Amino acid sequence: MKKALLLALAMTASTSLAAPFVWPAAWTAEQNTAPKRGGEYRNYNLTDYKTLNPFTSVEANSLPLRMGYGTGLFFQDPRNDEFIPYMADGKPVVSNNNKRFVVKIRQGMKFSDGQAITADDWVSTMTIHKDDKVGSNSFDSFFLNKKPITIKKIDTYTLQFDFPQPSSQAYSRMAFTPWPDHVFGKTYRAGGAEAIKKMWTLGTNPSEIVSPGAWVLESLRAGERAVLKKNPHWGDWNQDSRGNELPYLDRTSYRIVGDANAALAAYLSGQIDTVAVRNADDLAQIKKAMDAGSLKAFLRPNVSPQATSQWIVFNWNKASDPAKQKLFRDVRFRRAMSHLANRQAMVQLALGGLGTETYFSVYPIFKQQMAAGANAPKYPFNPGEATRLLAQMGYTKKNAQGFLVDKAGKVLEFNLSTNAGNTVREQLGRIFADEAKKVGVKVNFTPIDFNNLVNQLTAKGENRPFDAILLGLSGGSNIWSFGSNVVPCGTNLHSYNNPTNGACATSQEQLMTKLYYQGDAEFDDAKRRAIGGRIMQAEGELQPVIYLVGGNYHATWNERVGGERPAAHLDAYYGDRELALTFIK
Repeated sequence: MKKALLLALAMTASTSLAAPFVWPAAWTAEQNTAPKRGGEYRNYNLTDYKTLNPFTSVEANSLPLRMGYGTGLFFQDPRNDEFIPYMADGKPVVSNNNKRFVVKIRQGMKFSDGQAITADDWVSTMTIHKDDKVGSNSFDSFFLNKKPITIKKIDTYTLQFDFPQPSSQAYSRMAFTPWPDHVFGKTYRAGGAEAIKKMWTLGTNPSEIVSPGAWVLESLRAGERAVLKKNPHWGDWNQDSRGNELPYLDRTSYRIVGDANAALAAYLSGQIDTVAVRNADDLAQIKKAMDAGSLKAFLRPNVSPQATSQWIVFNWNKASDPAKQKLFRDVRFRRAMSHLANRQAMVQLALGGLGTETYFSVYPIFKQQMAAGANAPKYPFNPGEATRLLAQMGYTKKNAQGFLVDKAGKVLEFNLSTNAGNTVREQLGRIFADEAKKVGVKVNFTPIDFNNLVNQLTAKGENRPFDAILLGLSGGSNIWSFGSNVVPCGTNLHSYNNPTNGACATSQEQLMTKLYYQGDAEFDDAKRRAIGGRIMQAEGELQPVIYLVGGNYHATWNERVGGERPAAHLDAYYGDRELALTFIK
């Protein structure tokens, strides 16, 4: 009776408009006291964009992700990591042993075309993401242990989420971007997954793009530049602490630079307002330009470890080449490859000494989880041990060129690719290939187009189209530091073993899958981290992915822009600023 009364009261409350979300003044170190309006924040992207479709994009910095900035039912507060209501109008009503969440939606929110944002938009967005025929990169976020999270419209401004089991990440799982039902939902109901996949290509007229977030596409020139303009309706429900509409900026833009060296050059010449600092050499160049007066900027070196990982993965699904499939599935081979990863040289040469050796999927910035797995096994650089393991596998002789061969005289070799233009990864790959050659392993290292690389990595089936890939992941959560689409078998980025049926191939995979969901369901922080330590133990033993190094996060921005985070909140997890509070001085 009490639960029914609470729900009835919540439904009654939906008849009045909700107050705007107020962005706390404490989220910025430099407030826009004027407040100054207009101008453009100039950013960049290394490679050309692939799509405008939020359901098919797999890029880490996609345009749908950029446009969707300033959305989600809940928002993580950088002051204390707590989730606070954002597009939700208050905290949810929680019941059924932490498995049911009834969420009121903030009223008065509109898409960039002026239509109201309602419960229908969340329902259709989640429905489309959950259709495996669409191929959404977010597919796995809406399932727990292969059981779906369900969503139900109670009324125009009320949603009900039902989880198959409790989840410590429930708030982040509910914080997805709602795309317009009157655009995508309408198309999906008429034509299903195939119709969705044809939507919002790079050739779509910007006037047809509808955004729920702070930004909407203004223009896109392939290979040159993407410009986003502010959603004129976003400020209706987003205000600063003095009641001014947000964002202050008129536009954000993204120059296509081609590679990281070009990005640094653009930053040093004042063409863009920020850059991802890779290493000590980048820091030195920025400091030199600042000292010379040619660059007016702020620089904060070694703020924190990066919230990223760099790794090499071997493809277990090569039916067309049974010998390589057998090789890649042999744990002795993968441990040998870890022993050939000269991580210290990678830190020194590729990162200029400013980084950390890594051995697990947990990013170094998540220090508490790292501490919980401190005793998990590692296979550090040791060419002699690599040679011993390979000899156990039958590679005891070398040919005239110095490469190891099996009894039939076949060379121990494989192809390794990374994304062209990422100079750090290119250097990591060369260091690995050079060390491998010294013990007789032939690594054919080739940087290729990023989009082609991702298509290879995410391919499913018994005969996936690659040998080995050097790539990285970013993001993660400081609540549960393991990827929902990485650790469990059958998920989109379970990159080493991704057959059509999604089946685990080893007992350690099965264990890690079980532990992932067990840890996600644990609300006690210490107990959850202890479960994470067991995942790290299994990762260490199996070596499904060879983790390499993690860089340090260095923050820098042109002094023409203000609104950066306070020093206490500045790190790789939250970044250097909220674009909503950024302004041109």
